[in-house]
Amino acid sequence: MNCDEHTALNILKQIRKAGFAAFFAGGAVRDRLLGRSARDFDIATSATPDQIEALFPKTVAVGKAFGVIVVVQDGTETEVATFRTDGGYQDGRRPDSVHFCGAEEDAKRRDFTVNGMFYDPIEDKVIDYVGGQADLQKKIIRAIGEPERRFAEDHLRMLRAVRFAHTLGFEIEPATRAAIQRHAQDLAKISAERIENEFSRTLTESLRPGDALKELVELGLMKTIMPEILPMIGQEQPPEFHPEGDVFIHTCLMLNLMKNPSRPLAYTVLLHDVGKPATAFMGEDRLRFHGHERKSAEMAEEILRRLKLPTKEIKQIVAAIDGHMRFKDVQKMNKSTLRKLMGAETFDLELELHRVDCSGSHGLLDNYHFLLQKAEEMKNEPILPERWVTGKDLRDFGVQPGPRMGELLQLAYDAQLEGRFTDRAALLIWLKPQL
Repeated sequence: MNCDEHTALNILKQIRKAGFAAFFAGGAVRDRLLGRSARDFDIATSATPDQIEALFPKTVAVGKAFGVIVVVQDGTETEVATFRTDGGYQDGRRPDSVHFCGAEEDAKRRDFTVNGMFYDPIEDKVIDYVGGQADLQKKIIRAIGEPERRFAEDHLRMLRAVRFAHTLGFEIEPATRAAIQRHAQDLAKISAERIENEFSRTLTESLRPGDALKELVELGLMKTIMPEILPMIGQEQPPEFHPEGDVFIHTCLMLNLMKNPSRPLAYTVLLHDVGKPATAFMGEDRLRFHGHERKSAEMAEEILRRLKLPTKEIKQIVAAIDGHMRFKDVQKMNKSTLRKLMGAETFDLELELHRVDCSGSHGLLDNYHFLLQKAEEMKNEPILPERWVTGKDLRDFGVQPGPRMGELLQLAYDAQLEGRFTDRAALLIWLKPQL
């Protein structure tokens, strides 16, 4: 039992001791039945928010109006929610009002059957009013009650259905799927931050993220999430380099080849060729995409700013996309250029992009293995060592700050990286005639 579960169990026991019903709820119950590690341990109870606040010395009223109190204990936060039914939803996100009720009514207002079960850890008993256990056995994601109503209450549930299906390896039940297709356009009413969170989790947690992307397109949800992806579908590529098919197929293959991806890697893979449709033209010999990496980087920056990703991550992703075509030339690069590539902050991100790019197309990984060998050779030394020649040195030689100083500093550093001189003194002697 991990710390969070142990703390949540103690809180649950305290609520029960005070005479209230209390169960674990939602994802923790689902994951327990699937033999998976739970991320969060939420408690559902008959106690009101005021009663929970009276029971525990440290609480946070994060959603008291909706019956939700966070109990802070042992350095962890546990969400405790009163059994409730919801009134109407005007904003497609939160209920206009809530009414406290019993456990069964509470279960029936939740999103999907696999998330609508309770677990009594005292009696070691699952309480299932919605058929969640049967759907776990069938490996399906089914909306509780009427799918139309569930998605009208919170439009983001449509995207959550896809995430649950692809992180669990389940299928979306036909009526639930059809309701998503009918109401996909309603996702546009949801904030960029909420969409980004669900979509990012889908990309990074799915068993096969490329398959999840295909389903998002089929359901009509990608038109809202990222319409720039759609022109990739059917965009042909030269078969000698891309025997797998069009740009969209290639991207889906790459997403499926990722291993425990970070958010930056997932978006780098997703968007690395998004500029190909806009740059495609038929050359004398074959279809070409001149400058597609720059166009893809520009489009990626615009897309990720719209989704409100952190600025640091956006810069990393854009840099990796902008430079991804350099990797085809690594074995021809001089030492200084190669060292600068390998010493870049985004090198690990770019290297993994290169691996899945090649694996998801022609399958040639000679440049990837070359870079791994070079990294091994240089593991005991800084790839980008401290500069021997600085701006102060050049000022002492009478060089004024400006473009020429920048050129000389780069000239000196390239010579240093090439290993053309054994020490700083020799480099300075060589540099003086260049001033």
